[in-house]
Amino acid sequence: MNWWQPETFAKRLPLLRTRQAVIRAVRGYFDDCGFHEVTTPALQVSPGLEPHIMAFSSVLENHDGSPRATMYLHTSPEFAMKKLLTAGAGDIYQICQTYRNRETSRTHSPEFAMMEWYRTGANYWHIMDDCVQLLRAVAVAAGISEYKYKDNRSNPFGVWQVISVAEAFWQYCKIQLLETVGDVEALRAGAQANNVRTDAGDSWDDIFFRIMGEKIEPLLGSPAPTLLYDYPAHMAALSRVKESDPRVAERVEMYVAGLELANGFSELTDARQQLLRFESDMDFKEQTYGFRYPIDMDFIAALDHGLPECSGIALGIDRLVMLATGAEDINDILWAPVSTQTA
Repeated sequence: MNWWQPETFAKRLPLLRTRQAVIRAVRGYFDDCGFHEVTTPALQVSPGLEPHIMAFSSVLENHDGSPRATMYLHTSPEFAMKKLLTAGAGDIYQICQTYRNRETSRTHSPEFAMMEWYRTGANYWHIMDDCVQLLRAVAVAAGISEYKYKDNRSNPFGVWQVISVAEAFWQYCKIQLLETVGDVEALRAGAQANNVRTDAGDSWDDIFFRIMGEKIEPLLGSPAPTLLYDYPAHMAALSRVKESDPRVAERVEMYVAGLELANGFSELTDARQQLLRFESDMDFKEQTYGFRYPIDMDFIAALDHGLPECSGIALGIDRLVMLATGAEDINDILWAPVSTQTA
């Protein structure tokens, strides 16, 4: 049955009313904290350069229909928002539609609502505090005492679990993760000891994510949310390496009721280091998938000009609504799901 059939829509309407309350609460929290809400274009010259995230491309045409430039729908508004930080916008947030190809499941939509916020003069510990206060404010606004996903429950008013990635691998799998970095066979042995399948051609990252997905992530975020921090340095993305322990990067992910909800950093401000990481990530993408995306050199120029010390995080609004309503399918909490149906 089509999603727009009145009887189908009526069943989803209470969830959509909660969606409205959640978004109002999110805006209220950041407005009360003195943030500026901003809007940036979805069309970008570079979509975002995470190696495993896929983008949608389009051609920008001149008036006569001749091609002007290849453009991409952003996979995150991060590059444009950091340019605003360089410009002097101060503490900012944005709620926007975001686009990622090859992502369709009960918890993924190729078009979805994301929010990002950035605090200037702050590190990832400040962002973690925002996560705690935000999830409590949203719960109050939604009239709930806990978040739900499948059989998992998460009480945002309880004591949150704050644990490093290395601590989580030891606590749940008895793997000394940082001692295995770069050693595929050492991590493979740890995976096999935990009955996690590995394949002959697996990279270190392949095995890492399989262990995470099977043995660690399902246990995170219950009975209270989890903040998982300090990822291996080569997974730094746009975060800075920890001065006190260069084996890890100041990156944090938030889990609620077993579901990953947000990913944030103490932001890297060094233009040269960022360019080297982008080039390395795109080399990896080309080796793995056979193509690469262009680097936004205007973004590198903004970093070089002087991105202020800051921290930021991206949070999935749709997943937050799922958790607030107990919905198990992302399409149930979208006003109009993405559809390829033509008749």
